[in-house]
Amino acid sequence: MTDLSKSVAIVGAAESDQIGLVENKSALQLHAEAAHNALEDAGLTKDDVDGLFTAGFSTTTTGEYLGIQPNYTDTTAVGGASFVIHVAHAVAAINAGYCNVALITHGQAGRSMRIKGQGGGGGFAEPNQPPQQYEAPYGILGPPVNYAMAATRYMHQYGEDRTRQAMAEIAVSTRKWAQLNPKAMMRESMTFDEYHDSRWIVWPFHLLDCCLVTDAGAAVVITSAERAKRLKKKPVWVLGGAESHDHNMISQMPDLTSTVSRVTGPSALQRAGVTHDDIDLTMVYDSFTYTALVTLEGLGFCKPGEGPDFVAGQRTAPGGDFPLNTSGGGLSYTHPGMYGIFLVVEAVRQLRKEAGERQVADCNVALVNGTGGFLSSTGTVVLAAD
Repeated sequence: MTDLSKSVAIVGAAESDQIGLVENKSALQLHAEAAHNALEDAGLTKDDVDGLFTAGFSTTTTGEYLGIQPNYTDTTAVGGASFVIHVAHAVAAINAGYCNVALITHGQAGRSMRIKGQGGGGGFAEPNQPPQQYEAPYGILGPPVNYAMAATRYMHQYGEDRTRQAMAEIAVSTRKWAQLNPKAMMRESMTFDEYHDSRWIVWPFHLLDCCLVTDAGAAVVITSAERAKRLKKKPVWVLGGAESHDHNMISQMPDLTSTVSRVTGPSALQRAGVTHDDIDLTMVYDSFTYTALVTLEGLGFCKPGEGPDFVAGQRTAPGGDFPLNTSGGGLSYTHPGMYGIFLVVEAVRQLRKEAGERQVADCNVALVNGTGGFLSSTGTVVLAAD
C-alpha cells in the first residue's frame, strides 16, 4: 500500500444507538444499528454496499442479517486489531476493483452475555487450542493474567515505580477525555489516589488498569475517491497501513516488553509519507494501561523503556501536547470485547472536526493502532483530512 495519493476515503462512521449495558439487544442487532448509522452518516444505504468486512461473526451471518450480498468479503480475525486491518484491506479491494463501497461492521454484547453467564470477551477461550493445552493448566487464563505477565516483565526491566506511575497517568488522562464524551460509559472523575486505591485484579493491575466490558457496535464505510467527493460528509483519506502478528500464546511472545507495532507503525508511516511530527492525534488500543504504554514505544513515539517519561505530567490528557485516545478509550468509553473499530470512529470524528468538547485543535493527521489477542497482532493506519 504505497503512494495511495488519496485514492480511497472513509465516508461514514458511527456506533450503535446505545453502548454500555444493552440487555435487550443481541450482538447482531448492535451490528445492524451501527451499520445503519454509519451508512446514514455517509448518505448511503445497504444497497450501495458491495464489500463486507467483519470479525467475530462470519460475513455470511452478518450479510444475511443485514440483507447485503457482497461482491467482496473479508473475515480476517486476529482479535481487536482486526477492524483496523480491515481498513487497509478495504483500500486494497477498492483499488483493485473488487468492490466500490466497503462496510466494516462490528457488534458484541460483551457485558450482557457475561451477566447471563455466557462469556462475552474477545473470543479467547476457544477449546482444544494451544493456550488451553499448554498454558491454562499453569494458571494462564484470560486477558488480565496474560497482559499482567507482560507488564510484570516491563516493570522488572524498566522499573516498578516509574511503570506504575505511567499506567496511572494513562488511566487518569483517558478518564479526563471520557468526561468530555457524552457516549462514554465512565464519566465520573478519577484522581491518582482513586487509581492507586482501586482493587486489585491481578498484580500489577488495579481495576482501573483494565478496560471496560460493554455492549456496543460500530461501523465505518469506505469508498473510492471519485464517489467520496460526491457524498455529504468531507472524506477522511486513508494514507497508509500495515499489519502483522508475531505470536498467539503469551508464552511465545518474542519480547514481553515490545509489541509488533514496532513493525506496523514505521511501515504505515512510511507508506503514508508522513513522520511522527506530522501526527496530530494518536488512537491506540487500551485493553489495559500497559497496552497503551508499550504501544507508544512500539510505534516509535519514544524508545523502549522511555514510555513512562513520555506520558508523564498528563501530557496525553485534554490540554496536553500529545492527544491520546480522545474518546475515553477502552478504559473509560467502551470495550465490548474487540475494540479496534471504535478507534477508527473517533479518529474520523476528530478529523472531520465533529468531536465537540473534546475536539483536538488543528487535527489533520491521525494514527490509529489496534492490538489483538494477547499483545499478538497489530494493525496501523494513517488517516488524514482534506
